[in-house]
Amino acid sequence: MTATKKLVLVVIDALKPSMLERAIANGRAPALARIRRDGCYVDDCVAAFPSVTPVCAATITTGAGPDGHWIPSMNWYHREEGRYVEYGSSFSASRQFGVLRSLTDTVYRMNAEHLSDEVETVYESLDDIDVRTAGTTYLIYRGRYEHEVSNETALARIVTSTLFRRTILGPRELFYADLYASRKTGCRGQLGMPGIRDQHTGCVGAYLVENDLFDFMLFSLPDNDAWSHKNGPHAQVTSIAAADRQLERLMHAAGGPDAFLDEHAVIVTSDHSQAAVEERIRLDRAFAEFDVATRSAARSINAEVALSPAQRAAMVYALDLERRDELVARSVEAVREVDGVDLVLWLTGPPDEAEAVVRSRRGELRFAPGDQVVDDRGGRWNVEGDLSALLGEVQDGRFLCSEYPDALARIWSALKCPNAGDVLLSASPGYEFVDWGGADHVGGGSHGSLHRSDSLGALLWCGTGPASASVRERWSLRDVAPMVREHFRITDGVSGLGKAGETQLGAD
Repeated sequence: MTATKKLVLVVIDALKPSMLERAIANGRAPALARIRRDGCYVDDCVAAFPSVTPVCAATITTGAGPDGHWIPSMNWYHREEGRYVEYGSSFSASRQFGVLRSLTDTVYRMNAEHLSDEVETVYESLDDIDVRTAGTTYLIYRGRYEHEVSNETALARIVTSTLFRRTILGPRELFYADLYASRKTGCRGQLGMPGIRDQHTGCVGAYLVENDLFDFMLFSLPDNDAWSHKNGPHAQVTSIAAADRQLERLMHAAGGPDAFLDEHAVIVTSDHSQAAVEERIRLDRAFAEFDVATRSAARSINAEVALSPAQRAAMVYALDLERRDELVARSVEAVREVDGVDLVLWLTGPPDEAEAVVRSRRGELRFAPGDQVVDDRGGRWNVEGDLSALLGEVQDGRFLCSEYPDALARIWSALKCPNAGDVLLSASPGYEFVDWGGADHVGGGSHGSLHRSDSLGALLWCGTGPASASVRERWSLRDVAPMVREHFRITDGVSGLGKAGETQLGAD
């Protein structure tokens, strides 16, 4: 059996294809240029919807959409607990719901409780066949190995002794923002501060390469997203160059690019793109006539709806289930004329016969799984109504929709997520929903919508995967986890490695 290369999955948050190409053309991203030169490149890989980081991170690591992994958005309403879950839209939003609660939801509950146990992460799949897994700071980290809180640094000791004390399940080697570190590496992450996170990942990754401690590593580079939020997506060349330096650091630890690529396969993906933001949407004002759930669960017992803004997407929950249809209809009407609301999405009909409804100012479209038309990923649907609602068309039995890529499957998956709202909203280009803390990214960049401007990211691979990107007409984040599993010959949850694979991949 041919030896399997080690695999590094690089996630560059918000990597915009046009900016990647500019950075390469300007000589600012030599490591990424080498991977693109020697491998395959896709400039229109479709994000999950809503195209916010928690949803997309869960899709990258599981291969499932929101209906499978159950992470619905950046901010959502937990019906069973009667409260909002806030994963950190902004510091001011976290303060509204309690910083400690927000951190607990993000660091612990997202993986231990919110992420469905009916799906496997790539860590879990590979841990089960004794592939040596490793991960740097990333929202989704669930694996099979227990990790205690770290006490390597004074700052970590203070935080873990007062706030974070829980054991978590992660990959064999886990390094999470100084809170968890399976080994003493000497690397410091300043508890995940923006601008420091990429450097921490590069330091940890280089240590793992030098000491031959992994067969699969998720190498997370999130700082590009924070830079783009502040400076706009067209300023990414600087932050892409910074991310590329950490990739170079990884390569140098192996003896240089040639030596690194001789031993390692690489997948590079963005989780979503970003779009420029010029105007804000105040969802609370549109629902001034509703009794809206607040951050206080005790004061929200009789609330009619919950509002969950999440950058360029938002959700509305009908909390009185006996009045669900009435509240959905009122909610749809409330946002009908709100500037910046592009698409209004909801389900209608009994669960086993449900249809998705898409309403925009251009018209209304209904659809459900069926056999009338096929989309560009092979999904089959029945559609009825005005195709212009999605600026779509049907040609020779194919549903085509360039402005909203993979629209039907993404909408359906988002609406069928058990934790999703009853009404989902997607913002028009240039607009963003103000979050619960009153924060927005006007003058900078944002993401979350169904629109192509923040839904199409970059995907590259080298030393693994198909020989050509043309094997698929449309690539999606849902393809990343299967590519990882196939690299280690896992098909339908069954490994082709066996004992021989363990020997080839290396042992502790």
